[in-house]
Amino acid sequence: MIKTLTFAVMHFSIAFAVAWALTGDWAVGGAVALVEPAINSVGYIFHEKIWAHFKGKSAQDVTSTLAC
Repeated sequence: MIKTLTFAVMHFSIAFAVAWALTGDWAVGGAVALVEPAINSVGYIFHEKIWAHFKGKSAQDVTSTLAC
């Protein structure tokens, strides 16, 4: 659990620092630091569902499915 918490702190800090460096605005940095990880978490759920769907299929099966 400690590793998860320290990773979250690192993620928030990096998101804040990058947004602040790009905009120079503390409020934007703070908003991005909160919103980006939340959206990323939702994206992760969909990524896992897609990954589970294709797990075990051959590369050819995945390529032909994605081409449709």
